[in-house]
Amino acid sequence: MNSEPVKSPPKANQYVEYALRTVSNFRQKLAVWLEPGNLEQLRPLLQYQAGVLGGFALLAAILLGVADLATRGVIELRLQEDLQANLEQVVPAELYDNNLLKDSVLLPSADANLGAEQTEVYLAKKAGLVNAVCFKFVAPDGYAGPISLVMGIDSKGEILGVRVIAHVETPGLGDKIEVTKSKWVLSFNGKSLNNLTVEQWAVKKDGGVFDQFSGATITPRKVVQAIKRGLEFYKVHQAELLSASQ
Repeated sequence: MNSEPVKSPPKANQYVEYALRTVSNFRQKLAVWLEPGNLEQLRPLLQYQAGVLGGFALLAAILLGVADLATRGVIELRLQEDLQANLEQVVPAELYDNNLLKDSVLLPSADANLGAEQTEVYLAKKAGLVNAVCFKFVAPDGYAGPISLVMGIDSKGEILGVRVIAHVETPGLGDKIEVTKSKWVLSFNGKSLNNLTVEQWAVKKDGGVFDQFSGATITPRKVVQAIKRGLEFYKVHQAELLSASQ
């Protein structure tokens, strides 16, 4: 008569039992270690002080990690909403029926001096045809620091709109580049490399057509120069961008 082989306990149960014993032993040792008498003896020791500091540092790192994981999605959502709002300001809604944030191409821009090795260009399409593009770029040499901008350009290469989205220029002087502080940035609407000469792409103090601010010439000068570079970047990739239709 054949007898069935004796089955050994599943390894999973052994692992669970081992883990429970390990935790139990750790708890017992921790309880002994935390007794007042032991703590009094350990407190003067350098190893104890270093261990306490290390424990607090580890706890802080864990809390920061948990907070980062908990807020990362919310922060990313807010950044996307801000970007969407900025793009909508420089490209009229009637020019597209697609989602700008989900319809873009990444182009090399290291040689264009736009502040990034690559620039993401958002395509404004209607019925599958590219009517305009918009992208973020940087004037790296503002008076007080880099100036971040976003610009919309139609298929002919004319500016639809420009907005300054971040800067550290002097309040009351250089901050007039913000549309909420002055209408100066609106003077770029309709301008292009075709309807202005190279010389005209400058502030009036330098022989161009764009106003400068009283007491703050460097800021508008650098913004004008950066916008011109943005238009030149678009011109280089114009055919490629306009052919990116559905």
